[in-house]
Amino acid sequence: MSDRKLVHTLSPSFPKIRMISDTITNLVGLVVVGILFWLNYLFAWPVWALWILIALLVFTVVGIIWSLIEPIYLYRSWSYQYDEEYLQLSYGVFKTQWVTVPMTKIQSVSTVQGPIMKRYHTRSIKVETMGSSHVIPAIDEKIALELRERLIEYAKLKEVDE
Repeated sequence: MSDRKLVHTLSPSFPKIRMISDTITNLVGLVVVGILFWLNYLFAWPVWALWILIALLVFTVVGIIWSLIEPIYLYRSWSYQYDEEYLQLSYGVFKTQWVTVPMTKIQSVSTVQGPIMKRYHTRSIKVETMGSSHVIPAIDEKIALELRERLIEYAKLKEVDE
């Protein structure tokens, strides 16, 4: 099972969704760092505080660059497949993780759709077991709803209306 690619992949819009989400987060981080630099200037903090802020700015810039590269590699590495017995997930940029979830251990299956995902007609699937939870990050909306129903059927879960 080491180098074999699983059947299904994420939505092609996953890298764009991830980049938009990360960009929003990075902008907030840059605003916070900017405010800290302004406070440093305003209150004349010690020199060591300036060096810490510079290091923080460098880490922030490196994080921004990584957040533009990582979604592409993550999209290429993410795959999953399912049958009546197992849900299998494979993902990872530097270290590939293989996860096999027996259908008999699944306790709940849900879909999540935020505003960015709604714009691109995708959903995430969250599968929970007794000891862990697993997320398939971005699948086309129709496929996600069909997968959710199929997993519920295979895991023999009862649907609860709220």
